[in-house]
Amino acid sequence: MTSIEELVKTRGWSDEEARLRNAIAEIGKLCYAKGFIVGADGNISARMSDGTVLITPAGAMKGFLSPEHMAHVDMQGRVLDNGPKCSTETGIHLVSYMERPEMRAVLHCHPPHAVALTIAGIDLQTPVIPEIIVTIGGIPTAPYGTPGTEELPESIRAIVKCSDTLVMQNHGSVTLGTNLLDAFKKLDMLEHTAKILWLAHSIGKVNALPPDAVKRLLDTRRSLGVTTTNTLENRCGLPR
Repeated sequence: MTSIEELVKTRGWSDEEARLRNAIAEIGKLCYAKGFIVGADGNISARMSDGTVLITPAGAMKGFLSPEHMAHVDMQGRVLDNGPKCSTETGIHLVSYMERPEMRAVLHCHPPHAVALTIAGIDLQTPVIPEIIVTIGGIPTAPYGTPGTEELPESIRAIVKCSDTLVMQNHGSVTLGTNLLDAFKKLDMLEHTAKILWLAHSIGKVNALPPDAVKRLLDTRRSLGVTTTNTLENRCGLPR
């Protein structure tokens, strides 16, 4: 593998750009290996300190990319540096960065258990797993939006304002992170939660934890030093 130093020297990229391009490629391999994406599905991006965005290119298999393959776009989605064409789903990423400027990475993937639950109409916000309740709270579902159109990014806009994780009806997931590994961690948690719910529903009735138990878990966040966005606290995607 080409080192970061070699990429800076041979490609003329900054150290930041070289590292992010390399990290996107590595996260793509992880997502592909774990079955979160197949074929040319999904897209992965990182926002640089100058406000521009590096994102996986259109039609590419995300498990087999190298740093030089990434597209480089501005916040209007215009391709920079005469580089590769970006994904038609770039709008998902741009809306996420617009609404959550503190976030530096976005992963859009198709984790199978999570997508299957949206097709079956099963709510991933159901409070059943203590660790998820304490950290992200739950996983809201965004309404269906047609891929490749403005409907898709607009379908998630309200939810990304208040949640780091979401699933899009009949489509896939979106996870936001302060860096690429943080976004991947939330994707891992999302699909693990979905798999547990899938198994529980296949066995029998799913019993959510009662409100008093959920409250006690949320009360532990302060003592544990957990400060992540939590959808059960802010009621993101839940009745007010």
